[in-house]
Amino acid sequence: MFDLKLSGFDAKSKIKVIKEIRGITSLGLKEAKELVEGAPTTIKKDIKMEEAEELKAKLEAVGATVEIV
Repeated sequence: MFDLKLSGFDAKSKIKVIKEIRGITSLGLKEAKELVEGAPTTIKKDIKMEEAEELKAKLEAVGATVEIV
């Protein structure tokens, strides 16, 4: 199993990254904003490689820097 870790994000894309995080995690706006601003941080734990790669692609498409660990 793998963890998805948000390493950082492009400052211009912050709102898009927050929206994408909300969709992935079902967090509220405040919680998602705190998670993004607290980078580097783990977004999801113990997920399959296929799901991790899919979520990584979605987040990178909106300007996030993501690692699979």
